[in-house]
Amino acid sequence: MQLTRYTDYGTRILMYLAAQPKRETLFRIAEVTDVFELSSNHVAKIIHHLGKLGYIQTIRGKSGGFKLAVHPSEINLGKLVGELEPSLAPVNCSEPYCRFTPACSLKGILARAVDAYMAVLNECTLADIVNNADELLKTLPDTSIAILELS
Repeated sequence: MQLTRYTDYGTRILMYLAAQPKRETLFRIAEVTDVFELSSNHVAKIIHHLGKLGYIQTIRGKSGGFKLAVHPSEINLGKLVGELEPSLAPVNCSEPYCRFTPACSLKGILARAVDAYMAVLNECTLADIVNNADELLKTLPDTSIAILELS
């Protein structure tokens, strides 16, 4: 199973925020777009969605930005993927319609595979994938975008 880019980018953004040494730091969309070379419109949509889901706190205004709203250990990867992915179905048997559909055993096998995939993700948190935060941060380019400190 391959994650959509939306889920991939959402996970990367959360990893980026979780790897930061100061969790009270506010980040701007421009910084994320520079670091990951992504479209600002796409990142804005993902940030908005992650905010609605409660993973990110967004602060509007001139001094605004966003930061993690919860501790990384409270973000379950299985739940996150389930909330960001439009579908976890590995195949679509109806477009185009597959003539084997009425008698196909593959659907059941693939459903079990997805269940196993999700079971592994459900065992992990964001904290598990940023436990090497120092190494992760070293892989990122230096950016000239200023980050904001909350007073």
